Amino acid sequence: MHPRAVAWLAAALLASAAPLPATAGDAYAAAREEFVAAYARADAGRDPPQVVDSDQLVAYPLYPYLQAVRIRAALAAAPGAEKAIPADQLARQFAAAHRDEPVSRIVRRAWLPSLAQRRQWQAFLENYAQATSPDQALRCQAIAARMALGQKTGLADAVIAEWLTPRSAEDACDPAFDWLKSEGLLDEALIERRARLALAEGESALAKWLAKSLPPKKAGPLRDWAVLIDSPQAAIDALIASPATAVEDVAMLDGWTRLARRNPDAAADRFNALVKARGLDATRASPYARALAQALAWSRQPKALGYFTKIVATDFDETTYEWQARAAIWAGDWKRVAQAIDAMPASLADDTRWRYWAARAQERLGHDELARQLYAEVLPTDNWFAVLAAARLGQPFAPHPQPLAYDSDGAAALERSPPFLRARELLLSNLPSLAQAEWNAGYATLDAPARTAAVVMANRWGWHFQSIATAAQLGHFDDYALLFPRPFDQPVTEGAKLSGLSPNLIYSVIRQESLYQPWAISGAGAIGLMQLLPATANRTAKLLERPRPTREALTRPEVNVPLGAAFLARLVERFDGQVVLALSSYNAGPGATSRWLPGRSMDVDAWVENIPYNETRSYVQRIMWYSVVYQWLEDGEPEDASSWLAKIKPDSP
Repeated sequence: MHPRAVAWLAAALLASAAPLPATAGDAYAAAREEFVAAYARADAGRDPPQVVDSDQLVAYPLYPYLQAVRIRAALAAAPGAEKAIPADQLARQFAAAHRDEPVSRIVRRAWLPSLAQRRQWQAFLENYAQATSPDQALRCQAIAARMALGQKTGLADAVIAEWLTPRSAEDACDPAFDWLKSEGLLDEALIERRARLALAEGESALAKWLAKSLPPKKAGPLRDWAVLIDSPQAAIDALIASPATAVEDVAMLDGWTRLARRNPDAAADRFNALVKARGLDATRASPYARALAQALAWSRQPKALGYFTKIVATDFDETTYEWQARAAIWAGDWKRVAQAIDAMPASLADDTRWRYWAARAQERLGHDELARQLYAEVLPTDNWFAVLAAARLGQPFAPHPQPLAYDSDGAAALERSPPFLRARELLLSNLPSLAQAEWNAGYATLDAPARTAAVVMANRWGWHFQSIATAAQLGHFDDYALLFPRPFDQPVTEGAKLSGLSPNLIYSVIRQESLYQPWAISGAGAIGLMQLLPATANRTAKLLERPRPTREALTRPEVNVPLGAAFLARLVERFDGQVVLALSSYNAGPGATSRWLPGRSMDVDAWVENIPYNETRSYVQRIMWYSVVYQWLEDGEPEDASSWLAKIKPDSP
């Protein structure tokens, strides 16, 4: 960075401490436009050698963010100790001026590694305390700083905490681990502990590498466990064939569980042989039966029920109780369904899901009066099960809204507070992750009434993600007018015309997929409001004879929504108009949904309840419920949900 620019930045940094304006709004439009352009240049490292900003920009509430990215660029451009001094001074001044503000994180994320690289340990530690959620590399650099400065109190415990990671550690931790070894603290017990942590996480390669440092007596069981992870079927067969071969219970159960999940039929074929060969009594065999029963239930195999009977009561957990009930539902064994729900702890049996299924079981067992009573108890819960209960009772369903009570003056006051003012401006500047950090900082200081007012404030801004997420944190779900907005009517209408789908269904998918965030990108790379993978978007665009969308284009609602709606319509067509199957496919893929099709005609609710992916099951149930809410908001009429009682068509032979 040019020396004159450095001097200007330092002076401007001191000037930026001026108080924020009392009001915001359109008065910032011109400054915001200037900021967005300047921020993009600075973020890309394209600032000119000398930067002279307007008074308007310097006075803008987000000006520190521009300074922060300029300092970050200066640190990146000056890795050498001598060249880093001017940028280092700027970072030090900025961190002091904005010590506890979210904007300081931008500088610290660049400055702390720079200080570590130059071994400026004292400065590193002085600023490390303000680091937010430091990763392992940064934590180990802090340990290196303490080592260099002779700060040994609690040092061994800090190093051991980093050592005991079940996965490969960051390279920055190597000096700390070397210190642990030189101090005679990295003994066989610590090595074995880490290896066992790795094995418990399925990291067999790391465990085998660690085992090389151990004597054969300790290394042998670790290697045996690793084999059970890498080749569970062959390893289980070897243990059946050689009953005298020693093996740790935890390792054998882990290998068995992996085999059951990968190939439940193969595990079922070996269950009795394993129990006999290893001399397992009913209590010791129970965990193996549980692993197999759950795997068979996930595969929707009727023989799962037989293995649930082999599980002792103390080995039942919430997952086991639920999948025993689901297996009985799939099998149509309604007496067993009722028994499975009765066996659940009250905290689970009282959940809306199992109250509904208790009603279904009683209905199928001919206890109509009890069933109607149980269905009626589900109606006020406002969800997938409530709509189904209404359909079972032969009556239309209307949601039960509960408008959110809040202080309107308090919401207006919040907008004028610095953290929320900056959050809104960052949102308008298309910097949502930074807006989120400012929101979190401001929200943490609020009392309960102000937090409720914040829900309304975010909605007023059009930041529906934040409004709904905050309401959920506070346990507010039923102010439907507030929490089920329609901010993208034009692209949704276009998508509906293009696909033939209901706008309410499209909005429901948008709400579930992205919570109205056009910029949303998933860990799998799905983009935009309807979370389209680029490859899916490209194929759909080609079928529609539309231009191939870029990644940036997929963040635009007018591009994303029509393509997403068209893709969903193709799935509806593929599965013969069965919307729940299409939604399942949209989330888990059509291949998975095809594998889950029953061999016989089946009630929709029973099929959905047995979707093996928790995420996909919840996904389908929520979207179907959302569609009811959107329709009710549109016309105010109770929903006739009799179509929800349709049958899932059997898989084609």
